[in-house]
Formats: sequence, structure tokens, C-alpha cells
Amino acid sequence: MDQKKMNVFVWDMDETLILLKSLITGAYTKSFNGSKDVQKGTEIGKTWENQILRICDDYFFYEQIEGCNKPFVDAMREYDDGLDLSGYDFANDGFVGAAFDDDANKKKLAYRHRVIADKYKKGLRNLFGEKMIKSWDNLYEVTDDFTDKWLSSARACVAQCAGGNGAENINIIVTSGSLIPSLVKCLLFRLDDLISYDNVYSSWEVGKYQCFSLIKERFNGPNVQFCAIGDGWEECEAAENMQWPFVQIDPVPITTSHRFPGLNLETLGHYIGVVYGDSDDEDE
Repeated sequence: MDQKKMNVFVWDMDETLILLKSLITGAYTKSFNGSKDVQKGTEIGKTWENQILRICDDYFFYEQIEGCNKPFVDAMREYDDGLDLSGYDFANDGFVGAAFDDDANKKKLAYRHRVIADKYKKGLRNLFGEKMIKSWDNLYEVTDDFTDKWLSSARACVAQCAGGNGAENINIIVTSGSLIPSLVKCLLFRLDDLISYDNVYSSWEVGKYQCFSLIKERFNGPNVQFCAIGDGWEECEAAENMQWPFVQIDPVPITTSHRFPGLNLETLGHYIGVVYGDSDDEDE
């Protein structure tokens, strides 16, 4: 009996699963040639940016560890001795960020990464009050309406991928942004229940190709198929080098590339079938 296939979907985040930078710069809104309010789009984007940075600094140690970006949260696990952190004083433990690269400092960074992972697993609703959650929900709905349901349809596509199609599917994010803000974006944009903290990678320091290589090494096997989805040249080039199918996303309304709403699991399955040559109609 044949083993089930595993499909690993490797998603870019910004301008793919979410729209943020193109809202802030106005690039997304201007592409609609006057039918969307550029100033409103910029205000929405900047509101998100402020919320992301505030949560990063106040709850995810970002001010302390901004200069210590790692490609994934568990990258420091070997330095974590499992100390009970319930009464740990993070403000006065002598952590000096990227200034010293000794084992003692790495251990303190590992502690912070463990707390970050725990907070991610708990989710926003277990960390913040109802008033704050409601304001983020309202911002999400306003953004989704403004972008013609880009956020909710992208999330629905990821959920469709997670649900499987006769195969075991895994969703991964590889973002060019730094790790901590990317995790916070997952929380705020309702992706955390579909993509676990250990499946979020940052290519900020190491590049997309290195992240793709780490993912291939982690999941590689005879029945594993990879598919990369994104809007940028770097993930396109990395996918080509890995010999993975690449699905191009473009937020502008008139494009030959894919966008949301629109992209779905069936379309992704066709790309996988073209490269791996064994797409089954019954699986799709």
C-alpha cells in the first residue's frame, strides 16, 4: 500500500497572506486607479504597524532581542536548560542582546524564545482583555473589507491546505521580515491556529534559499512534495533552485499572476502536479 503524500506549502507573508507594506506606501490602493481611497489605505496600514510594534516591544521582548534575529524560534533550544521561568526577572537578568555571543547570553535568549513560543501557543485571547481583542477584530474587518476580502480569503486558502486533499498537508511561513514581528503578525491576522510557531521562519539574516533548505531537510522524504507561494523574486529564485513549483502572487487588480480571493488548493495542486508529475484527480 502506498504511503500518503505530504504536501508542504511554503508561504511568503507580506503582500501574499497579508497586505501591509503596500497599504502603507499606497502601492496597493493606487493600483486601483482612483477607485480606492489612498489615504484610508495608508492609515489602515500604519495602524497595523503601530499595533504590531507595540505588542512586539511590550509582550515579546522585541526591544531587547531585535538585534538577535534567528531564522526560527527553536534555533536556541540547545541553550535552554529548562529552568522554571514563572518567577524569572527578565528585566534584570543581565541579558545584553547581540553584544556578547557567549553561552550565558545565549541561554538568556533561549529563555525569551521559550516564553515567546508559549505566548504564541496561548493566542491573543488568552493574553489580552476583551476590549483590546475587539479593537483588533474591528481593524481586521475594516482591512478585509478595504482589500476586497484579501485577508479572509487568504486565510481560507491556508485552512483549505491544512485540511488536506487525501494527503498530509503542512503550512509553513518564510518571511523576509524579522522573526518576532512575523509571529505577532500571525497572531493579529488570525493565522496562528493554522500555522504553529515552529513553522514560522525568518529569512532576514540567512536568505530565502537557506530557509527553504532547512525546511527541505526537516521534512524531506520520498513522498514529500513542496510548493512555494509568494510575490517576490527571492522566493521565486529559491524555489527554482530547489526545483519546487512556485505560485506567483500579485496584489494589483489586473494581473496574470494569482491573488486573493481566487487562489485555492485545487490550483496549488495543479502546480504541484506539473512539477512532481503525479497529480491525481481523486486527490485534488
